[in-house]
Amino acid sequence: MASAVDAIGDPIPTSAVLMSASKHISGRCRGENLAFLKCKKDDPNPEKCLDKGTQVTRCVLHLLKDLHQKCTKEMDAYAGCMYHNTDEFELCRKEQKQFEKACPL
Repeated sequence: MASAVDAIGDPIPTSAVLMSASKHISGRCRGENLAFLKCKKDDPNPEKCLDKGTQVTRCVLHLLKDLHQKCTKEMDAYAGCMYHNTDEFELCRKEQKQFEKACPL
């Protein structure tokens, strides 16, 4: 797997990184996600929900940065396992357990 962080040290939101952090995302960014989904349901015009989508993205990126700062080694190991195993959670339970111990939900 290529580097999990960009030139300034922020995590790159690849599918493996997003899948690894999915439980954290669902908890921390729940409000933003629900507001976005409600907007999409209420108005089929995609432009009307751009601000809500931006809020979701901002929340996720901020969360990924926090997780990477707090438990770098465990997050990188879990995301690396997910990358090498095509995002199959069942093959990465050991790394998941270590990650969730270092960065509890």
